[in-house]
Amino acid sequence: MQEVFSHSSRRLGWAAALCLIAPAGGAPEQGYILRGQVAYVMDGDSLILRSGSVHRRIRLLGIDAPERAHGTQRPGQPYAEAARRQLVRLVAGKTLAAQCRRLDHYGRDLCVLVLPDGRQVNRQQVISGHAWALRTGDGLDDRRMARLQRSARQMRRGLWAEVGAIAPWKWRHDCWKARHCE
Repeated sequence: MQEVFSHSSRRLGWAAALCLIAPAGGAPEQGYILRGQVAYVMDGDSLILRSGSVHRRIRLLGIDAPERAHGTQRPGQPYAEAARRQLVRLVAGKTLAAQCRRLDHYGRDLCVLVLPDGRQVNRQQVISGHAWALRTGDGLDDRRMARLQRSARQMRRGLWAEVGAIAPWKWRHDCWKARHCE
């Protein structure tokens, strides 16, 4: 009897864990919530979220941070490491809620991260001048992002302290694809 109960308990535990990470209704397009702690920050707009023994790659929705180096053929962008450090400061040691929309073509969950105090990590990266607000694509339902970026730029915060900051999408094209790095 005890062995059956133990096996049933494990099944219930796995079912509960799957509920934490599975998309609501089984369809990622409908949105879903993940909860967990940050295991690793990869750059200024992506991280690994740990929920129990499950690790999920998260891409912050609606923003684009400066690119870190990817091998010798893809040099890093100015402020990339500063953007990563800022994200580490925001999320280190905290349990976060990730309001996710869907998976991207790399298999990452596209999410808005919410801190325990209710602030959105995505917005905080833009407010501090460590990421651009995206103008096209997913996550554009947050109408405040463009205004937050204008304010950060006017206040010369983060990457906006330098004249001529290059947007990550332009860096990826000009430097990585066209091999014309400044």
